Amino acid sequence: MEREHGATLTHIVVLPYPLQGHINPMLQFSKRLATKGLKVTLLTPKSIVKSMKGQASSVTFEPIDDDDDDSGELITAETMEAYDERFKAMFSHGLEGLIEKNNSYGYATKLVVYDCILPWALDIAKQHGIGAAPFITQSCTIAAIFYNLYQERFTLPLQEPEVSLPSLPLLRIDDMPSFISQPGLYPFLLKVCLEMYHNFHEVNWVFCNSFDKLEEEVVSWISSQWPIKNIGPTIPSMYLDKRLKDDKNYNLSLFKPNVDACMKWLDSKDTGTVVYVSFGSMAALGEEQMEELALGLKRSNRYFLWVVRESETEKLPTKFIEETTERGLVVTWCPQLEVLSHKAIGCFMTHCGWNSTLEALSLGVPMVVMPQWSDQATNSKFVMDVWKVGIRVKVDDKGVVTREEIELCINEVMGEKGEEMKRNTLKWKKLANEALDEGGSSDKNIEEFMAKIVQI
Repeated sequence: MEREHGATLTHIVVLPYPLQGHINPMLQFSKRLATKGLKVTLLTPKSIVKSMKGQASSVTFEPIDDDDDDSGELITAETMEAYDERFKAMFSHGLEGLIEKNNSYGYATKLVVYDCILPWALDIAKQHGIGAAPFITQSCTIAAIFYNLYQERFTLPLQEPEVSLPSLPLLRIDDMPSFISQPGLYPFLLKVCLEMYHNFHEVNWVFCNSFDKLEEEVVSWISSQWPIKNIGPTIPSMYLDKRLKDDKNYNLSLFKPNVDACMKWLDSKDTGTVVYVSFGSMAALGEEQMEELALGLKRSNRYFLWVVRESETEKLPTKFIEETTERGLVVTWCPQLEVLSHKAIGCFMTHCGWNSTLEALSLGVPMVVMPQWSDQATNSKFVMDVWKVGIRVKVDDKGVVTREEIELCINEVMGEKGEEMKRNTLKWKKLANEALDEGGSSDKNIEEFMAKIVQI
């Protein structure tokens, strides 16, 4: 769809951090902007561009050479700090080059939309006389928690058992992001999460992958701090408003999905009878936890589809797959959106990463949540106590979730107690769809942004 007054010449560069959970939401936002008439270029490592399946034709991809030697792997470095420095050097150069190239072609870049953990992108944009806007790939709640810490409304290490912050429910220490609850384990990542706020006062937009009604109170509070614009949930349009033609997937998978095996297996199961288990692209369970999870699934006596990454399969108990072939299917990867939207799925057992949480909410699937790190504990708190769409597992004294606990939680969500959770998920599914549909809160935010950016 083209717009008048030369809007198609309005060019925006999008710069995500090169992890699947960061690229996917920013790519989906890019598709929305492109179909409304903007020219959008997404800057990403060459190795990731090569891995993309059926690239979104509405978005241009500018590959950055990441020294992958055609291996398809992301940049490797000895430490996170070293990786960060290499990434910054390569992408700063790539961003500057892209801006200059576009200027020479006659369509000036108007704005850089950058992953919020890359605040240096704003400095580069300013050097070239253009604006920039951070994109928050986590929830508004997580952004608010770290911003409160940045503003020194509380200090680390946490001294009290509960933390009271504006617009948020009381949060226990184990409800907080792991970079805060265990600051000694992740000092560099904590530093990254705080540094991003130092130049928020210089931007006209802060985009967030959420929707207003999902986090009403915190959105209201954040709006008084900086110009937040919720534009989510950023999942492919066919699963929500269906307004973007052929937008059926994220176009990016760093793993090879076993599509046919998953879907044929699910097709053979009755409605709401299958537990889908996946802990995302990064989480790695210890061997003891892997065994407890396996045996908990076995004890539940439910059908289950379990995604176990290839690097994790050796942690499975001996003969587990052979012993559970009648009830379970273990795959190394699968098309998560297709799976979650399948009628056979009755429950999603998840690490509660933000993208997975939004997908479950948007597709009406109750959850058993087993957070591992980062924002997942906080997301879990909201899943259970605020949105009331799932149960959070309890850990024992050794920090392990036992087979008995896993069995109990699965059967609660899949049984009579789960009926209210299912009703609640359907409510959030409706609200998510309304947010992105024409005239909805997220759609309005995108339209208002469009109206202003084409005038710059």
